[in-house]
Amino acid sequence: MTTAPRDTGPRRQGAGRGAAATIYNSAVAAWAIAAAWEIGALDELHRSRTLDAESFAARRGLDPAATVGLFRALASVGVVQRRGPVVVAAGAFDEVYRYKSFFHWLSRGSAELFRQMPSVLVSENRTGQFYQRDAAAIAYACREIDELCYARTFWDAMGRLGFELTSVADLGCGSGGRLLDILARYPAARAIGVDIARPALEAARADSLAAGAADRVSFVEADVLDLDERPEFADVDLITCFMMGHDFWPRENCVAALRRIRKAFPAAQRLLLGDATRAPEVADTDLPVFRLGFELGHDLMGVFLPTVADWESVFDDAGWTLARTNRIDMTVGEVVFELE
Repeated sequence: MTTAPRDTGPRRQGAGRGAAATIYNSAVAAWAIAAAWEIGALDELHRSRTLDAESFAARRGLDPAATVGLFRALASVGVVQRRGPVVVAAGAFDEVYRYKSFFHWLSRGSAELFRQMPSVLVSENRTGQFYQRDAAAIAYACREIDELCYARTFWDAMGRLGFELTSVADLGCGSGGRLLDILARYPAARAIGVDIARPALEAARADSLAAGAADRVSFVEADVLDLDERPEFADVDLITCFMMGHDFWPRENCVAALRRIRKAFPAAQRLLLGDATRAPEVADTDLPVFRLGFELGHDLMGVFLPTVADWESVFDDAGWTLARTNRIDMTVGEVVFELE
């Protein structure tokens, strides 16, 4: 005779946690990682490896109990170890610190999109502007994502320009970090940033002023996908466009957008186009950091993610010659195309 297992009630305290608790605590920790970066806690822990959360809160004008709670969330997933208010970087800290901008993109920039997932999934709702994201937070995260994923390949491509740079335009400039970096390396150059998101442009103007570059850079609020010729575009010899190329698609729209860009910048000799691409399938349990959120987020927004082959098929039709394809493939099939 088989005896049914006896119902022992809830798991005893200290007996470990199940999969549901791990998933739930990880979700809370993702928000905490983004917040800890934004308030400066991750940077301080990266430098010193330890901090007193209550003292940190007092110095930053933060609520001490809530700040300790934030570090408790990080401790729950092994990012830090905590004894009371004293926090020490733990085994997962360095990897999380390296990828902190991905957590910010998810938890700050794309929070409203994922919060509205039940509504966004409904086909009849997917018309017009059916989702929202925080453009300023996206720009904040993307500046570091750019540095992490694209910067080395970008500067290698800059070294192959073959002409003296005098004027550069960055399409989808966000907070303007790329332009400020270019101006620092090319002191005789001038720059133009183009973006449709006013909050990002406001941050870009403030950063350019703080960097002492306000007299060398201007910003234009415009839709990169529907650019017209402007007098300030006439002398631009280099165009850069990073982390927004997938917004050009589907294919016929992409060809049209690239043609308009060519017409809007008649003196341009080179376009450096960097973006994520649809990467080959892997097992659902083997997805790397960022890829799941990036691909699901863009599926929710109805944005097509092209493959590298998709991209390479449009350039001739759009009036550009592909000089070089630079595959990065760090997390989401990153690539930089050098077009002339």
